[in-house]
Amino acid sequence: MTNPAPQITSPFPAATADQWRSLVEKTLKDAPFESLRKATPEGLAIEPLYEAPDNAPVLATRPYDVERPWDLRVATTHPDPAAARNQLIRDLEGGAASVLVRLDPTGQAGVAVGSPEALAKALDGVLVELAPVALDAGFLGPKAADWLSAFAKSAPNALLAFHMDPLSAFAEAGESPGPVESHLVSAATVGARLAEIYPKATLFLASGRVVHEAGGGEAGELAFAIASAIAYAKAAVVAGMSMEDAFSRIVLGLSADVDYFLTIAKLRAARLLWAQVTAACGVSVPARIEARSSARMLAAQDAWTNMLRLTSAAFGASVGGADAVVLGAFTDPLGPPTAFARRQSRNTQLVLMEEAHLGRVADPAAGAGYVETLTDEIARAAWTQVQAIEAKGGLINALAAGLVADEVAKVVAARDPKPRIVGVTAFPPTQQAPVEVERVTPKAVDAPSPRLPGPDGHCPPLRPIRLAQAHEAAQ
Repeated sequence: MTNPAPQITSPFPAATADQWRSLVEKTLKDAPFESLRKATPEGLAIEPLYEAPDNAPVLATRPYDVERPWDLRVATTHPDPAAARNQLIRDLEGGAASVLVRLDPTGQAGVAVGSPEALAKALDGVLVELAPVALDAGFLGPKAADWLSAFAKSAPNALLAFHMDPLSAFAEAGESPGPVESHLVSAATVGARLAEIYPKATLFLASGRVVHEAGGGEAGELAFAIASAIAYAKAAVVAGMSMEDAFSRIVLGLSADVDYFLTIAKLRAARLLWAQVTAACGVSVPARIEARSSARMLAAQDAWTNMLRLTSAAFGASVGGADAVVLGAFTDPLGPPTAFARRQSRNTQLVLMEEAHLGRVADPAAGAGYVETLTDEIARAAWTQVQAIEAKGGLINALAAGLVADEVAKVVAARDPKPRIVGVTAFPPTQQAPVEVERVTPKAVDAPSPRLPGPDGHCPPLRPIRLAQAHEAAQ
């Protein structure tokens, strides 16, 4: 029989909020206490001191696994399918658990795939019953889903994430090849058919990353993701799926930024909002979250400092409870990553898993006054925006009316014009250290057109930005 753990009592009496404030004011001398108050670009207050809340719920839960507390997912955008395949196999052998393939028949922004044979070439050797495969195909999503289905050969245990997401493609491009409503129906129809073949597969990616990468705030990103989930669930039900099955096949896609407190609070708030929406629909389905590192936070100048940003992003995503985490490479602003850059991103997560043991505690931020308050503030602000989107008739109407773009523009205008960016505006290097990137020559391939009958859809585009770019140009 083991002895009970000793009870440790602090010799110092617990200080009240007023006592802490008094100590802070003495340190500030002539500066007022209010000078420490800050706000996010969306106007959410950040106080200098918080008290611990009572009975804080545990939000960031995941199946406990000592070895794999979350899914370490690697992405490839190499235009050559054979080279992309080599990257993925190397990553899987080096500790990755799943893969994400971004498709682009032009080869400019992804793997040049335009047929099931080309996708099979990019995935040759990947065992879909062991390593989940996710896609990122824009308006080609339904066709790419069928290509992936052909590769999986109808294996019922295949771990597939079709990630159809025409709403994000529409929001970023500002237009759709044919009515965007038709693309939504097409994705839902294909999804309903594939759901019967692959019981373990997810169908839709309800992502808010397009808002984040355009410069938007945490609440706006969450609102877009939740509104997308509502639109995909509605379309799936019309296509013949049950409400519960529809929501269970949706993955929330969110960004992990350099400010890990905001990332943690945002992911926790996402679970609150998801629970609110699913309960309102009469189902109880846990949220699944795929977090990808922010591209807008990366710097081209002194790119080595991006390793710090990516580590912070991975920390926030893992502590926040992401089910899958995708880290970009520190060289992304300069060009395609080398094997070294991919290994650095992969090993960052492995160290956080296996050496820092970040997955051993469920929701370690629960009960922290700052994080709990920020979680609540983000959730409430996002819910207000979700209600505004639904009042417009749903996300497609809100995008077409410019509602989403206007919210993003407000946040961009409110950002600090002189942000502290390590390696750029703070501690810039006296000389540039060379950074190696891979040299590739994109080659377009033939692919079926994603165009559907009817007039094109239009909305103000949410173009991605990089926050350091303007300041790098001024150096």
